[in-house]
Amino acid sequence: MPNATIRRCPWSEGVDPLYERYHDTEWGVPVHDDRKHFEFLVLEGAQAGLSWWTILRKRENYRRAFANFDPAKVARFDARAVTRLMQDAGIVRNRQKIESAIVNARGFLALQEEFGSFEAYVWPFVGGEPIVNRWRQLSDVPPTTPESEALSKDLKQRGFKFVGSTIVYAHMQATGLVNDHLLSCFLRAKEPRGRAGKGAAKSTVKATRRRGS
Repeated sequence: MPNATIRRCPWSEGVDPLYERYHDTEWGVPVHDDRKHFEFLVLEGAQAGLSWWTILRKRENYRRAFANFDPAKVARFDARAVTRLMQDAGIVRNRQKIESAIVNARGFLALQEEFGSFEAYVWPFVGGEPIVNRWRQLSDVPPTTPESEALSKDLKQRGFKFVGSTIVYAHMQATGLVNDHLLSCFLRAKEPRGRAGKGAAKSTVKATRRRGS
């Protein structure tokens, strides 16, 4: 099928082939690997106040800078590591974001210790299977949900940083806890497996941050 005939979620179109590839192969795909979850926690936290495209272009730099997203290694980063990262032009040089990644790595390890894995901790927040929403247009997609509010609150109580409900919902979208591909997207040609979520022709909720912003 010619690429021109493929309809994607609007936020992914007309930016860059890398962005389209991310949309086609990663966004909304259920993640059950702890290191991948940690990767997105680092990247979503780095995105705060920026566009996702800005962070996606720096992804491999983050992979290098943050020990291939190994939470055990990142948890051991010290003040010298923070200084080194603050001089790394390949990532967002924001001290709070860098230090939060280290704090979150330590919290991530604590969750693994308590629950056996981060996966075992996070998936119950959506009932153990993806929430498959039925949005018709980008403006229908909310910035937060009760599930992201609950997860955000729990993470904050455990000491995590940069895990507000909007950031957490973006993480849930990215890691497939929620499937927010629009009904018009080619990836919805075959109904994804999961439990039914919400969907409406019109939305009364205005999103303040979503992919592509």
